[in-house]
Amino acid sequence: MDRSLLDTDIFSEILKGIHPKVRTKAASYRAAFGRLTVSAITVMEIVRGLHKAGLEERIRQFLDGLRNGQLLSLDLRSSELAGRIYADLERTGQPIGRADPMIAGIAIRHGLTLVTGNVAHFKRIQTAGYNLTKVGQLAGLGSASHSGRASSWLSAR
Repeated sequence: MDRSLLDTDIFSEILKGIHPKVRTKAASYRAAFGRLTVSAITVMEIVRGLHKAGLEERIRQFLDGLRNGQLLSLDLRSSELAGRIYADLERTGQPIGRADPMIAGIAIRHGLTLVTGNVAHFKRIQTAGYNLTKVGQLAGLGSASHSGRASSWLSAR
């Protein structure tokens, strides 16, 4: 198991606690590394969704729960990477929005496996030549990686 950065979709699934495989893998990861790792971008996306739904108490609970995790910010190096990724994908007609390049920039900057259910977006980043060498995928949705080695973090293995 590699140190991993959780994409928003995966972290959301962990928070919901519905899928037994996701719960088990999250517990195993916490046991191995002591905490889950997410980006400030993921926090923004989750707060946006909860606030839009008027779930202010859930926002408070969510933010309180982050104290037990590792939160990575968008620093200068990861911001530069994100800007380059965004521009390269836009130039080739393959835009993926603003959040995913920022999350990828953070994962690359910190040398972390990115765990996501949205491999298609992040595969474009790999194809564009960025060193996002490992991308795991959510259990039950298959698996893929640029190097041919999928992260087993939340895969069905």
